[in-house]
Amino acid sequence: MSPQTSVALQVKALAKHFGGVRALDGVDFSVSTGQCVALIGPNGAGKSTCFACLAGQQVPSAGEVMWQGQSLLGKPPAERQRLGVARTFQVAQTFEALTVLQNIQLVLRTSAPLAWWDRLDRRQPERAMQLAIQAGLQTQAHATVTDLPYGAKKRLELAMALAGLPEADAVVAADGEPAKSPSLLLLDEPAAGLALAERADMMALVRQVALQGVTVLYTEHNMDAVFGVADRVLVLMQGRLVADGLPEVVAQDPQVRERYLGLDFDLKGLRDAHR
Repeated sequence: MSPQTSVALQVKALAKHFGGVRALDGVDFSVSTGQCVALIGPNGAGKSTCFACLAGQQVPSAGEVMWQGQSLLGKPPAERQRLGVARTFQVAQTFEALTVLQNIQLVLRTSAPLAWWDRLDRRQPERAMQLAIQAGLQTQAHATVTDLPYGAKKRLELAMALAGLPEADAVVAADGEPAKSPSLLLLDEPAAGLALAERADMMALVRQVALQGVTVLYTEHNMDAVFGVADRVLVLMQGRLVADGLPEVVAQDPQVRERYLGLDFDLKGLRDAHR
């Protein structure tokens, strides 16, 4: 990560109260363009509430969320998506009666909305197949989603999130390459419910997306999907950010080890087991 990389997402003093419960209590962090950052913590720490505030499903009680220097507060999820912000959920959200390609085609970002008389199969088929291939679903592109294993549905949900994001703009950067529109992908437990091998495949896909310039923030309970994958790790506990740093540093934080990872947490052993 270059030190010149710009800050893409900035969260300032974010708070969310439910009556007397402070689900988020003054959370501050930033994510640079193209970074892959994991947000971890015990159940009830405030991770899902934080994601809901970032994506627009919930309104913060206080604080600010800035994306590319623009406030997201007051903007509904659809408008945030037009600005390049998309999210997935803990349980895969797909259309079971449609095929893999049709799921992607249904949510593809286009200049015109889908009308009732349109043929879904004719909606940017090349772009839809490109996304299916990226998600490793090319051999299942015409399969009905209800027949897919859960791991494939999770990869499809990621492809659908990417389908709603802007593609490269019709502008040229200083180096002569097409300039990509900035995109933020919020992944709520992308590896949840997956076996070890499936988790590895899923997180390799997440890393690939980040390496292509998409800014990624994800929550996760499986530590093999955090350490060795994320560029940085944020730790939430009781609505407050208690650690923020490189994975190696966070793994040695005394408070994080005592209250979440466990005193016997072995980062080297975890990485060696998944090589």
